[in-house]
Amino acid sequence: MPVCPALTDAELMAAHRAGDRDAFGLLAGRYTHGMWKVAVRTLDHPEDAADAVQEALVAAFRWAGSYRGEASVRTWLYRIVVNACIDRIRLERRRPTVTLLDTDQPGGRSDPATELATRMAVDDALLELTVEQRLAVLLVDMQGCPVAEAAEILEVPVGTVKSRCARGRARLAVLLGHLREEDS
Repeated sequence: MPVCPALTDAELMAAHRAGDRDAFGLLAGRYTHGMWKVAVRTLDHPEDAADAVQEALVAAFRWAGSYRGEASVRTWLYRIVVNACIDRIRLERRRPTVTLLDTDQPGGRSDPATELATRMAVDDALLELTVEQRLAVLLVDMQGCPVAEAAEILEVPVGTVKSRCARGRARLAVLLGHLREEDS
């Protein structure tokens, strides 16, 4: 019996675990873009981000049987991609230099050059944060994850996510303060 795209994440996961060949593809289709955004902003290198997302999806496919349902499927997938990113950072011990812009967000500015400069400044500023702060800010502020879900993804207490976000935001305010001055 073919899988219906209107099924919940948990139902798709159960269908995948039961052997449905289409279920995981539908599930992955729901979250690949968000996983990509987390990976590319964490690693700041499109090839590394693509590899991290691919590794995460392969791992999720292979280890779907270990999914216990204690967290949402989204949280579980994001945790896997975060782990893949952290592994890449640890292994490579390098600072990326290529910036991928988030082109799916319409800009409030009419000048493409200004929009490009702003996005590049934000990407560069994110790289100035610690990995822990960057991941917390990316998940909560840029991906819209509730703090509790970000805490599950990062496997830290809620208070830790809140403090990492606060410190990261404070650092970003300093690093990006020049953008406010330019808007005035």
